[in-house]
Amino acid sequence: MTWWQGVVLRWRLVSSYVLLLCMVLLAVEVPLAVSLTSRETQRVLADRLADATRFASLAAPAMRTGDMESLTDELRRYDDLYGIGTVLVDQDQRVLSTFGETDPDPYRAGLAIRGALAGRITGTPGMLWPWRHEPLVVAVPIDDGGSVLGTVVTVSPTGPARRAVAANWLQLIAVWLGAVAVCVFTALRLAGWVLRPVTRLDTVVHEIAGGDDGARVQPGLGPPELSRLADSFNEMADAVAEVLERQRSFVAHASHQLRNPLTVLRLRVEELGAGLTDDAARIDHQIALEETDRLADILDGLLALARAERGQHRTEVVDAVAVALNRREAWSPLTERLGIELCAIVPDEPCFAQLVTTALDQSLDALIDNALKFTPAGGRVEVEVASRDSGVEVSVRDTGLGMNEEQCRRATERFWRAPDAQNVDGAGLGLPIVSVLVEASGGRLALSRASGGGLEARIWFPAAPAAVVAAAVTA
Repeated sequence: MTWWQGVVLRWRLVSSYVLLLCMVLLAVEVPLAVSLTSRETQRVLADRLADATRFASLAAPAMRTGDMESLTDELRRYDDLYGIGTVLVDQDQRVLSTFGETDPDPYRAGLAIRGALAGRITGTPGMLWPWRHEPLVVAVPIDDGGSVLGTVVTVSPTGPARRAVAANWLQLIAVWLGAVAVCVFTALRLAGWVLRPVTRLDTVVHEIAGGDDGARVQPGLGPPELSRLADSFNEMADAVAEVLERQRSFVAHASHQLRNPLTVLRLRVEELGAGLTDDAARIDHQIALEETDRLADILDGLLALARAERGQHRTEVVDAVAVALNRREAWSPLTERLGIELCAIVPDEPCFAQLVTTALDQSLDALIDNALKFTPAGGRVEVEVASRDSGVEVSVRDTGLGMNEEQCRRATERFWRAPDAQNVDGAGLGLPIVSVLVEASGGRLALSRASGGGLEARIWFPAAPAAVVAAAVTA
């Protein structure tokens, strides 16, 4: 798991916590915000109704006697003190007096007046939402012994009340943001604690896959359940590493111990050939010698494979051009005897690669050996070195029979032989050894059919860092 993947996984876990908290907060704060708005609306409405009712009680005797001076003085002072407009209307909807600002919406004011003349106390709007700016209109009928003489209408601005509602909402939003921030902080710490064993486990799995058999998960990380998982993984890794080490040690020891008796056996069989006179016996004797040589090759291959799979390698900086030219010179005597042309296509400047010690030498020997086995006399084997994909690629091409796609895919399996190559010398371990050495060096091996027929094997190694190359050249 990369650093970015770990961050994404942690934020996915945190987002689930935050989403749940936001749903809970919305379920609590939205009704609370509506309740606070309704409470403020009822407070303002009750205050205005009390004022309008008082004015209506004063207006009833004034309208009955026709003495309106004291009432108008009272309404004028009310407007001067509180900035709330008033309108006095008789039962015929004639305006008797007006003080202060009136409702800019005649239709809304008309509805309130008609409702009050019908004997009902009316008030609009129903809720003082912060985003609405219309005034609060309250109409109270002027009742005189059961008959309605008119109505008193108050028109009050709602800015202060709406600001109070908005302040309450801002407090709720601040509480919501604070709760979310605390939740995010706590969830990040909790997610980090929970996911730390998983992240470390993923890292160790990739380290083991990369060849580090000693990588283990640090015990005691995270919750007890994941801590037990880490302990179980470490126990499993120890068991698997022990089994693999025993297997490799057995193969290496068995291959090494079998070489001595096999050498003695071959000498004995070779000595027996001196006294043979019958042609059939000589043929059988030669077959026996070839089988002992083949068995020796298998043991050498198993020993090299066991050493390569141990994963404990020392890397070095190698000039691939120099190695390719060296191996061409080493194989030239055999290729001349077989009548096969072996050539090296290399650039003029060195190509430095960082790889396991002798990995390129052994790989080229195995690939050239395979190419010579399947290339007929008069054929050609090419070894090419080139810088490619921030690394060094070494290719070995021949003009032999080649292999199809399925055979190329299975060629790196141990002891696998192509159906048409059963009579060719070999143990089926050359390409598996090359694959192990290349992968241990951080490179890759690719097999394909060559453009002109035959097989093309390409091995790629990472380029050596410039500082390492300079140190190697100086040395």
